[in-house]
Amino acid sequence: MNLIQIKAIDSSISGSTLSFRPRLPFWFKVDAKTGPDYLEIKQTVDRLNLHTICEEARCPNRWECWNARTATFLILGDICTRRCHYCSVETGRPLEVDQEEPRRVAEAVKALGLRHAVITSVNRDELADGGAAMFADTIRQIKRLSPGCSVEVLIPDFEGGEMPLRTVCAERPEILNHNIETVQRLFPAIRPQGKYQRSIQLLKKAKELGMTTKSGLILGMGERLDEARDVMRDLRAVDCDILTIGQYLQPTREHLPVLRFYDPVEFGNLQAEGLALGFRHVESGPLVRSSYHAARQTGKFV
Repeated sequence: MNLIQIKAIDSSISGSTLSFRPRLPFWFKVDAKTGPDYLEIKQTVDRLNLHTICEEARCPNRWECWNARTATFLILGDICTRRCHYCSVETGRPLEVDQEEPRRVAEAVKALGLRHAVITSVNRDELADGGAAMFADTIRQIKRLSPGCSVEVLIPDFEGGEMPLRTVCAERPEILNHNIETVQRLFPAIRPQGKYQRSIQLLKKAKELGMTTKSGLILGMGERLDEARDVMRDLRAVDCDILTIGQYLQPTREHLPVLRFYDPVEFGNLQAEGLALGFRHVESGPLVRSSYHAARQTGKFV
């Protein structure tokens, strides 16, 4: 994203100041300690040659989550075919699909004794099914080796294809997540290869296929609060069950700058509004990410 595009987004906020690396408010302080559980996850992931979105997306919660023995596995490699202007995952030409990856993810889940596994992926638009078969195989392998483990998948939009979605849903993951990420007005600038209504329709179809559905919204990229509320209403219109709302943090100087920091009270208000709209669970706060406290959420639905 160039400076002209950033200023175009920024112009929607009256009186805002463009800052590439603003000082974080005090509520973003995290305890970056490594303990035995953290180290075991790190060693297991490295031993099995796996990726986590925790590392690839520079998640600020990975110390807390890994020390609590939770992690989100990233399948289909670590190179994405899309370039979203808030995401630090590498963009480029992906490597050949590793057909043994689902088995290794399942081995990691078993070795770590996970009760809830979260699986996401890069976008693989060059694949005919967008990687759906690999999601399906990963779910099968986890349930084979760890039958008591619930599975949550965070899927791409599969470019609107219904058959890839059916392929994933046929394996009956306990939760199907697809993040909307931003408001409709900002989609063309921030998610240029995505489409707002395509994402909404994917969640609608997943619900029709019997899934417990989930989505996530990132704030601070130039949206207005009324637009964020419109997203919440659009998600409820397709009966989305779970919503996460978190603060955007600029991963590098090459990414979209933070245009506004929301305070914890504002996040609390949005949580209350979401519950009033009918979401069965809303996780909302500055450090919330799509898989933050995912195991706790799952307990309400399985």
